[in-house]
Amino acid sequence: MTIRTFKSHARARTVPAAMGIVLVMTLDVATAHHSAAMFDQSKTITLHGTVKNFQFTNPHSWLIVIVTGADGKPVEWGFEAEGPSTLLHAGILPKSFRPGDKVTVTANPMRDGRPAGALNSVVMADGTVYRTRPGAPPATHPPISQE
Repeated sequence: MTIRTFKSHARARTVPAAMGIVLVMTLDVATAHHSAAMFDQSKTITLHGTVKNFQFTNPHSWLIVIVTGADGKPVEWGFEAEGPSTLLHAGILPKSFRPGDKVTVTANPMRDGRPAGALNSVVMADGTVYRTRPGAPPATHPPISQE
């Protein structure tokens, strides 16, 4: 094998190997972003509260709800939902949840105990049920009466 042939052969192996390493590193970052590891999928919580705002944004939407804590003080909860295209398929529009709406939310809570969770479903005061993910369990309670 000549030196020229050896260099050409080495380059032919190095470039695909480098591309493979870059691809693996990129996939790792992409899957890390979509991880739900921070949520405890084995637990489901149900909370009653008032919508503060709804952020219909990519890559994830957020429903912010004020819930009365055990001490009687208001606690702001953040519920992460799917992106707008998935929510639109579920019948959820940018104005489905308005500030002041009374809601009951079911979610998978954060593992670390912070007031947040992965949104599963929302029941409006009129009894309308929105499920934010396919197969998400509905809230298991009667609708909230309007005050």
